[in-house]
Amino acid sequence: MTHALVIHGGAGAQPGTDYTVQKRHMQELLNLGEEQLKAGETALNVVTLVVEQLEASGLYVAGKGSAPNTDGLFELDASIMDGATQKAGAVSAIPNMVSPIKVARLILDDGQHVMMTSQGARDFALANGLESIDDPDGYYTEHEGHGSGAENADHGTVGAVALDIKGQLAAATSTGGIFNKRPGRVGDTPLIGVGTWADDQVAISCTGHGEPFIRACAAHDIAAQMRYGGADMNAAARATLDKVKAFGGDGGIIAIDRSGNIIMPYNSDGMKRAAISSQMMKVVRVFEPEP
Repeated sequence: MTHALVIHGGAGAQPGTDYTVQKRHMQELLNLGEEQLKAGETALNVVTLVVEQLEASGLYVAGKGSAPNTDGLFELDASIMDGATQKAGAVSAIPNMVSPIKVARLILDDGQHVMMTSQGARDFALANGLESIDDPDGYYTEHEGHGSGAENADHGTVGAVALDIKGQLAAATSTGGIFNKRPGRVGDTPLIGVGTWADDQVAISCTGHGEPFIRACAAHDIAAQMRYGGADMNAAARATLDKVKAFGGDGGIIAIDRSGNIIMPYNSDGMKRAAISSQMMKVVRVFEPEP
């Protein structure tokens, strides 16, 4: 049966930086995710697991690897979407939770809302037993260990998209936001149809400069080009990246369609990314160009 998994660790890769550790970690997550998909696990559960592991690693600008805003506080965003049902969950500007993607998944599973924010989202997560952070300054690794920083402030995101053996798609995205962001700033990551989208034909996770991605309504724009215009997935993604560039931003996109085809285009200096499927060998890349 067809299955596929794509992971990204952000489109802010800086030339000259060694990403060996991140590449090794993404390869391990590919192996884990593929094992789960082969065993019959749902795409939704696999993207939840993979993004949770990306957050926990401290190797990317998400979860443990996040940096503080200008007030010295940590406000994180995440979203997740199930293509089979188009149910979604999202959380924005949530403080001091170990796994924002698990909070987003909790919101999806609860079903009453799609997006929750800030302290209200934190209270909901705590009431449902999710793990919080008591010492944020001691927990978060900030940016020195994974090749990010102020010169690369707009590209801190992780994500995963998957196709399971039942033909169902899902997408998940999480971020620590941009460096030196203003308190309360929310980027594209938690916005359904912008940073994350999944339906019955495609699953998409975006990374890059959030404000231009919002203006482009990036993820849904790709899906709409495919559904209503019959566009090729790769051509649609690249057209959307061109729109993002016209708005003064750059970044990257990972996507899988219902046939298991995979794309990972970007127009930044690089994008940490990895993919595997029943139709292709494992690839782990940072600066290599995409066809």
